[in-house]
Amino acid sequence: MNKKINLLCILMMLFFFGARADEGMWLPYSINGQNLADMQRLGCKLTAEQIFSFNQPSLKDAIVQFGGGCTGELISPEGLLLTNHHCGLSYVQTHASVEHDYLKDGFWAKSKDQELPNEGLTVSFLNYIEDVTEAILKGVGSNTSEADRDKIIDENIKKMKKERKGDKSVKVEIIPFYHGNQYILFVYDVYKDVRLVACPPWGIGKFGADTDNWTWPRHKGDFCIFRVYTAPDGTPAEYSAKNVPMKSKHFLPISLKGVQPGDYTMILGYPGSTDRYSSSGSVKNVIELEGPAIVDCRTTKLEQYRKHMDADPAVFIQYASKQASVSNYWKYYIGQVKQLKRNKVYEKRLEQEKAFRQWASQDKNRSAKYAGIFDEMDNYWDHQSKYTKALIYHREAGWRGGEAVAYAVKFRRLSNIIETKAATKENIAEYAKGMKPAVQEYFKDYDKELDRDVTIALLNLFYKDVNPDQLPSLIKKTGDKNGGDFTAFVNNAFAKSVLVDADKLNAWLDNPKSLKNDPIYALMENIVASYIALSDEAEKVNCSRADRLYMKGLMEMQEDRNFYPDANFTMRLTYGSVQDCKPADGITYNYITTLDGVMAKYKPGNWEFDVPQDLIKLWESHDYGRYANENGDLVVNFITTNDITGGNSGSPVIDANGNLIGLAFDGNWEAMSGDISFENEVQRTICMDTRYLLFIIDKMANAQNLMKEIKIVD
Repeated sequence: MNKKINLLCILMMLFFFGARADEGMWLPYSINGQNLADMQRLGCKLTAEQIFSFNQPSLKDAIVQFGGGCTGELISPEGLLLTNHHCGLSYVQTHASVEHDYLKDGFWAKSKDQELPNEGLTVSFLNYIEDVTEAILKGVGSNTSEADRDKIIDENIKKMKKERKGDKSVKVEIIPFYHGNQYILFVYDVYKDVRLVACPPWGIGKFGADTDNWTWPRHKGDFCIFRVYTAPDGTPAEYSAKNVPMKSKHFLPISLKGVQPGDYTMILGYPGSTDRYSSSGSVKNVIELEGPAIVDCRTTKLEQYRKHMDADPAVFIQYASKQASVSNYWKYYIGQVKQLKRNKVYEKRLEQEKAFRQWASQDKNRSAKYAGIFDEMDNYWDHQSKYTKALIYHREAGWRGGEAVAYAVKFRRLSNIIETKAATKENIAEYAKGMKPAVQEYFKDYDKELDRDVTIALLNLFYKDVNPDQLPSLIKKTGDKNGGDFTAFVNNAFAKSVLVDADKLNAWLDNPKSLKNDPIYALMENIVASYIALSDEAEKVNCSRADRLYMKGLMEMQEDRNFYPDANFTMRLTYGSVQDCKPADGITYNYITTLDGVMAKYKPGNWEFDVPQDLIKLWESHDYGRYANENGDLVVNFITTNDITGGNSGSPVIDANGNLIGLAFDGNWEAMSGDISFENEVQRTICMDTRYLLFIIDKMANAQNLMKEIKIVD
């Protein structure tokens, strides 16, 4: 590769080992020299080429971006793919019904012809990288305004993406690093025929659900199995019965060795987002405004979900994936705010900024270079604090709150075409016809009564909690008139709208007319217009220049610090070891949990802690076979010191020899501030042991077709 990752390699060499080895989401294509030597001293037996290479098969060829926000890995020569249960849950749910409850009972394809296709699911393999900073910043000077800088960069990115993609069937991304100080190009092969192979029962894959989420100890078999298919010639292709299983360039053997304290662990995956170098103003905003607002909105939504899901098994199936999605970051923000306060992250950032000011003032050139950046930051966050809560409520309780309101957004383009008379009746009819197949899919998993209650509760909260001058006009007018009670308003809207009834909507699509008088559509438009207006006001103040200079200055000031880039859903490597955890004085958590712990939590009939009868029988007979540890116990989960975040869900935990020993699926409660501030002493990654994976496949599901395909090593 020409000019590949030049600046990045230098940075990694300078900063890779300035702090503890288990902190850092490293760009794996930069590992060489002293970097690898240090990893090997910690136990790694692999070469740099074995980990990441474009010249020969390597670990990176087994790792994929899974769907819209997870990681997966190949575990067989025929494209068998492993990821987390919660990553595959929405696809399992689309195949489930009351008659075939794959959520509760699980799903196991005993042959390839039983594997189920999943429309819209893709996996992406990384095949090329290049540092393109110079080309992307071409035309940007020291005196270029931020608005002009953004415009130049956007134009350069669009031009380069078009040139690099050409007529090739690939995905091209150009991603900023270090707050816009560097730009890297990534090219991916995208596979669109990904079929469901296996999913454990709810009482295994979702065991512990909301109560245990983000906590240790855990007892969860958080896995789902898919298979990647290709055209007969091996190229990516849309679903076809003629497609064949992928011939894996590299796959991960699964180890039966198990884990011990101190064992080397390495995780490759696609972490989504961290903000480890943010200013004190950003941290304060999360603690005081962003976090509490999201929690309040999602608490209200989840209360209505649970009420209806507990009352009706059919609704439970419809909303299982939706509830899990809402709940995951509801609990995340509860924990994040709590731990940011507990770990005094805001105060630490203030101290860092104080040290930066002192350092900059000690040199005339530095003083001039970084002058005014903290004034810009303070001004920006003072301005943002006026809008943060209202904007979050517009999203969480407004146009992404009730499902019907969110669904209405999909009809904006058609409605606008009708309103502006921008197309003929024939074109309108053709466009409307194209939308009809999605209607059936949407209403398959829609419950009108649940959505009515969600919408009422969220609008009540919206009106009560947001400043009156920042409310959408329709919500303010209705709330003022009805004393903040939106029950009658929503009941009337649901009675009249075509967007809450499949038959009405299909009839409308047969003869589409303006939706401006539809009450749900009108509500959506009013909320969106208000959101755009507030966003425009919020964006009048900008601190991207200050953030970029601060990042650059920190790297200059702290030459002995490990400045890995923030996560941004690009491939990263993190390494550490299996360790126990001491989160507080007098408390020590063991590094493993076992099936005995599952049964200690077992609550028959409880949606979070029930378990399958087949698992109970195997536990009672202690029939663990070769999957038991040296003490005869079946290990379920273990913890490591690896550094991960959202997006790493489904990432492989790899041993010193390149074998799969676990599947990463969560972080721990004591380190919920970790996306903003890594907590060296208590931060842990929670992993499913591969022996539990194989035990479920082999002993409980008796899926011998999969056992024959997977390569198992001792």
